Amino acid sequence: MKILVINGPNINMLGIREPEIYGRETYDDLIAYIKEETKLLNIKVSFYQSNHEGNLVDKIQESYGKYDGIVINPAAYTHTSVALLDVVKAVGIPTVEVHISDPDSRDEFRKISYIRQACVTTIKGKGFKGYIEAIEYLVKHHS
Repeated sequence: MKILVINGPNINMLGIREPEIYGRETYDDLIAYIKEETKLLNIKVSFYQSNHEGNLVDKIQESYGKYDGIVINPAAYTHTSVALLDVVKAVGIPTVEVHISDPDSRDEFRKISYIRQACVTTIKGKGFKGYIEAIEYLVKHHS
């Protein structure tokens, strides 16, 4: 099984951006954690991060026929991007929405997720562990 982990804007700033919400671990720490935790799952995990909506759309389009599942933290684009919703629908790859924090417990506008309706499930508020839960969900339900 091949899974693509996609992270949207400012996830590359983990450890610096609002550490009281996101913690002090960095984006590199996140990648290392996922690699370590998925070693025994007999899957291939690839990573992509961009601060640009069009790049994220392009990457999801390129994933068609190449990946069995996608884990996406669309970050701020969660609340604004119909383009990400449309591309996830278009490629038909089982996709899990992940958030390090719980957007529903934050600003009112963060309670809106456009991409959610195209995803098989959403995992939020579990920190880095949420990514592992998302991968395990895909392995269990979509392999």
